Amino acid sequence: MQYQVCGRTGCRCMDPDHPRRHGPYHKLAYVHRGKPVCRFVRADCVDQIKQRLATYKTFRKLMDRWIELSVQMAQIEFFNPPNKPKSKRPTASSSRKSPRQKKQT
Repeated sequence: MQYQVCGRTGCRCMDPDHPRRHGPYHKLAYVHRGKPVCRFVRADCVDQIKQRLATYKTFRKLMDRWIELSVQMAQIEFFNPPNKPKSKRPTASSSRKSPRQKKQT
């Protein structure tokens, strides 16, 4: 909310002893495409604007989370070295016999 001073001489907002500003006025300020925008909101629209802002904030949270997860996924897929497949080595307890062992039996 904001209260304004109009600046007209003799107006209540310019009273030297008890100035009473005009208002309250509701303002919506935001940045769109890099430019600041400021709009006065009618009193009967304030609740609707608040609901839309709450919806927008939820949307932004979800978008920020989606972007964060996308960056993490890209990091894993494109920037980490690929995992080499593990080679299959026979273990010491393997039941296979080497060619040398076969000749002895």
